[in-house]
Amino acid sequence: MSGTSLDGLDIAYCSFNSNDDKWSYKIINSETISYNDSMKDQLRQAPQLPGKDLVELHNEYGKYIGQQVSLFIEKHNNCKPEFIASHGHTVFHQPEKKYTFQIGSPAAIAAEVKKTVVADFRSLDVALGGQGAPLVPIGDQLLFSDYDFCINLGGFANISFRKNNKLLAFDICPVNFVINKLITEAKIPVSDFFCNNIDSKYLSCDPDGYIASKGKLNMQLLDKLNSISFYKESGPKSLGEEWVKCNMWPVLDNSDKSINDVLNTYYHHVVMQIHNVVENEKGNKILVTGGGAYNKYLVKLLKKHISKEVTIPSKSIIEYKEALIFAFLGLRRIIGLENTISSVTGSNANSIGGCVYLW
Repeated sequence: MSGTSLDGLDIAYCSFNSNDDKWSYKIINSETISYNDSMKDQLRQAPQLPGKDLVELHNEYGKYIGQQVSLFIEKHNNCKPEFIASHGHTVFHQPEKKYTFQIGSPAAIAAEVKKTVVADFRSLDVALGGQGAPLVPIGDQLLFSDYDFCINLGGFANISFRKNNKLLAFDICPVNFVINKLITEAKIPVSDFFCNNIDSKYLSCDPDGYIASKGKLNMQLLDKLNSISFYKESGPKSLGEEWVKCNMWPVLDNSDKSINDVLNTYYHHVVMQIHNVVENEKGNKILVTGGGAYNKYLVKLLKKHISKEVTIPSKSIIEYKEALIFAFLGLRRIIGLENTISSVTGSNANSIGGCVYLW
């Protein structure tokens, strides 16, 4: 799994069991391969590449994934996967135009690892008129049923929950995708905040929400963010880089406030949008995962402004829940069970998404 926040490549070796249609799981081994600056730049600039260069990156990145998985298998003696499920890295996602594209050639992965690969989980749903996202909710429903709401705070915040016996899920708002870009563009020296050696001259994220916590809430900017039309739309709905470029950056780029104040205001915006979704729904237990679960200031604001019980799980679930669930989606594809739910994506029908490259 590689998310839009560009933290790195998440690899999880998982097992699953089914007993009377009740599923259980175990994350046996897991690791995040951090991207170096060159890889981050390549992935970040991928949407602007000419077609030929994008195809080349698609193949090169697939080979890279395959190499990292091979190293992971060599490192862990107990790692004997039956197949590999790869989400890839999203470059384009415009379901309203009937396309979505994740780079990381599954053929290249299969050739490197010499294992069956399941990939391209979103395209069938988009072809069926759906958003192609979010796909995680079926895993939330079957693997994390103890919680009323599952919220992932990654590049984008997304949620899944049941309402009137119907599974609902959608993207709420951008989170780390925006926060990290604001920090990166501000060019804040690492030396201003840390004494230890970090392999970068400038910050690429807001550690523990420290920078935002030193800012002040700006109501005018908050009102502009909250007035973006997406937040008034009903689901199914999803977000992508193109949406952020057209709708979010014009608001943020026109702000003359300090980086501290902009970040503080944006954190409040994220919390307010989550509040607007969950506060009047039935249920009390919220599971929060994704990189944002480590952001102490963001979690503090969530617990302050949301009346429900917010649970931050173990590190393995925080970091690898999405990788775990895409492994689960791959398993359901292999054995022929539905892994994409129309009530979540808005497609014409449930489907068994994913292309299989047999080895």
